Amino acid sequence: MRVVTDFRSEPPFEIIAPPEQTHPLVFNSPHSGAAYPEDFLAASRLDSRRIRLSEDAHVDKLFMHAVTVGAPLLRANFPRAFLDVNREPYELDPRMFEGRLPPFANVRSIRVAGGLGTVPRIISDSEEIYAGPLSVEVALDRIETLYKPYHAALTRLLAQTHVRFGRAVLIDCHSMPSSARGQDGRGRADFVLGDRHGTSAARALIDHAANALTALGYKVAINRPYAGGFITEHYGRPAKGLHAMQIEVNRALYMDERTLEPHSGFVRLAAELGGFIDGLTRLPIELVCPSPGRFAAE
Repeated sequence: MRVVTDFRSEPPFEIIAPPEQTHPLVFNSPHSGAAYPEDFLAASRLDSRRIRLSEDAHVDKLFMHAVTVGAPLLRANFPRAFLDVNREPYELDPRMFEGRLPPFANVRSIRVAGGLGTVPRIISDSEEIYAGPLSVEVALDRIETLYKPYHAALTRLLAQTHVRFGRAVLIDCHSMPSSARGQDGRGRADFVLGDRHGTSAARALIDHAANALTALGYKVAINRPYAGGFITEHYGRPAKGLHAMQIEVNRALYMDERTLEPHSGFVRLAAELGGFIDGLTRLPIELVCPSPGRFAAE
């Protein structure tokens, strides 16, 4: 965790770009941010450890090999508990705020009902984040100054990639707890790949990724329990040559889930994910992710 004054003096996100992009791949790590604003911490009822439990800690570092081989990586610096860009822009819970939300806010989504809207009410294990209500202006300011610029940057990366290569493949990178709701996680997958049940990417891309990870000895699931969030759904347009795949990594593979510190498995996993990324760059991408015309005709 880094404590910052605000995101006017601290960059809210970064594009880690290679000297030249040589592949139609774009990597995204929207939940690995660990820069916590002072006023946010002051408004929270959680201590400095509990408030970090929603982080996809170190995921950006796990996939950093992508930059080495010629693919850009976008990563958030702000934490997911502060603002979740893997939501619609205005998924907001009216119970959190003093004042009236704008009429276009989505106040009835399943994610809002669960406390995990654009400005989350809870961390991942259902603990309330805030000691009291927030002003509506706080939420709208985060959306205008952080959410919209982040998505503008991601849109621009994908558009530039599509123009250059005729297609773009977004790899949306996340991590997941090793167990859910306190249950024994021994049966949980090491990786979960999501393509919104076949709608956000060519099936051959998902099959290749699953086969590559399985060959490394990992247990892989597809779309269960994570099929992909707003980012995968919003940017995945296979008929237009835009493919989006979400990848969830089991946190027990690389870090202590209590302290959030990497353990001895981190180096091995990062190296194996490097090989996985190398495999993606060697794919005959015109076969795995067909051009828009060919895909639409099939």
